[in-house]
Amino acid sequence: MIDPIHSLSFSIHSNKGVYAVLLGSGISRSAKIPTGWEVTLDLVRKLAAISGEPCDPSPAEWYRAKFNRDPDYSVLLATLAKTPSERQQLLRGYWEPTDLEREEGAKLPTAAHQAIASLVEQGFIRIIITTNFDRLMEAALADVGITPTVLSIPDQVHGTLPLIHTRCCVFKVHGDYLDTRILNTPEELASYPPEFDALLDRIFDEFGLIVCGWSADWDEALRRAIFRTPCRRFATYWAAHGEPSSTAQQLIAHRNANVINIDGSDSFFQALQQQVQSLEEFSRPHPLSIEAAVTSLKRYLSEPRFRIQLDDLVSCEIDRIIAATSGPKFSVTNPVPDLTNSTARARTYEAVSSTMVAMATIGGRWVEEQHYTVWQRALERLVLAIPREVNGTTYIMWAGLQRYPATLLLYTLGIASLEAGCLQFLGKLFSTQIHLEYQEPVAVVTMLPPCCMFEDSHVARQLEGMERRHAPMNDWIHNFLRPQFKQTFPSDKRFTLLFDKLEILMAMSCAYHSSNSGSSYWAPPGAFGYRHSSRDAVLKEIQESIEKKGEQSPYISSGIFGTSVETCNDSLKAFKSFIAQIRWY
Repeated sequence: MIDPIHSLSFSIHSNKGVYAVLLGSGISRSAKIPTGWEVTLDLVRKLAAISGEPCDPSPAEWYRAKFNRDPDYSVLLATLAKTPSERQQLLRGYWEPTDLEREEGAKLPTAAHQAIASLVEQGFIRIIITTNFDRLMEAALADVGITPTVLSIPDQVHGTLPLIHTRCCVFKVHGDYLDTRILNTPEELASYPPEFDALLDRIFDEFGLIVCGWSADWDEALRRAIFRTPCRRFATYWAAHGEPSSTAQQLIAHRNANVINIDGSDSFFQALQQQVQSLEEFSRPHPLSIEAAVTSLKRYLSEPRFRIQLDDLVSCEIDRIIAATSGPKFSVTNPVPDLTNSTARARTYEAVSSTMVAMATIGGRWVEEQHYTVWQRALERLVLAIPREVNGTTYIMWAGLQRYPATLLLYTLGIASLEAGCLQFLGKLFSTQIHLEYQEPVAVVTMLPPCCMFEDSHVARQLEGMERRHAPMNDWIHNFLRPQFKQTFPSDKRFTLLFDKLEILMAMSCAYHSSNSGSSYWAPPGAFGYRHSSRDAVLKEIQESIEKKGEQSPYISSGIFGTSVETCNDSLKAFKSFIAQIRWY
């Protein structure tokens, strides 16, 4: 049999905004908030104390014997505090926390209040009826940025927005603790003002109902309101800790309510909120379109609380790419590469990676430290997913293109982070460790530059239009990424400058991470080899940064090609000497 809380979760999720919540004093018990009757009895004790008479063990009986009437909240307040300001100060102590109580978590919104506020924030709940005088529900809603419409006296009902147009309405049927007209005694609870009755009739008729923390034993007017509305457009769910009272059972039978046995209001509403949230996440359509993926990414980048969703979004996209590029269409043993099929396969890799590239243009530009590992794991997974062994003749072109999605991700993140001035992220990306079986870990920057993708970089001249290029794969990537950054870089010149800057830093980092004592210096060439003006401008900027800022230079603190002024200067000198010796053809 399906658990009633699961049915409720499905109902709330599929009927957004049509369930109202009815909360009783049980919802605030874990916050150590007294009930109205408990406050009344405490006021009786205070009255007895100033009268010099003992009233325990039954303050109510003492009051009846003394005044020949039942204890009355309003009368007691008028007796003990003569002005409205004095009455407010007297009442604050019952419902507002002291510094010590705040440290202990007392008289603050409970987990139940917070879960309900979360459901309101997402639009699943909009009506909250409560018999409580406290303001814990309002405080929880304020914590998520919602200011509800609060109705606690008849005058407030007049002129209020129709419920369907209200984002959230807190209907305090017994009043607010700062208003001395709150309802406490059986006589006071026997009837409501006509305005309250009319509004309750509408709510109970037009909305589904979730009841929690309310015994139904004392509130005659509220019971009558429920009995008056036999129409049940939506279901009623009654959360009960233990066996419901006989009075509650009559209401349950009248509403044909589903009873949910709970351990407490906190655990109940937490579980409910989590289940509704899970249904929301599960029901969210897969980001088939680039626009949907980028929209989701922007939302998840905006706040640290979405770090799990961000990781899931990127991981799912990497899963999709790995699955899409694992079939026979991407075999490394056939067919024989030529201009036509090499170009077609490169374009297919690009099509598969298009959503990832669009996400990375945003992710790299707005990256923060807590996002670094998300993109590092994505790079690592793309590299590790490349098959290491195959049977038959392996063509260099096909084997090299297997790294293409990872290379595209590195380039896209790199260019975007350079635009944002985030060299720290670039240094982390380049140094991402790849742990290949039976090999020492290597930095990803030594595997993904275009010159490292193929055993012979001129193999990439099999791509259409690259037949006579000096750096064919570098130019191919430049041409592919340029439209992706059109909104970020309206100027082609600016994009090309940052592209060359990335390749220069990538080359220097590759040399730094792969250097061995006694070996000659080598760095992967790039298009900067024949774009002299870009190269000279970038190298000059790096040199000046190191000279002026010293250890504070971002090129040093990022560790891209050294971790001190001395090592960075040595790397820069070696790189300049290396590129001066290369014949760029």
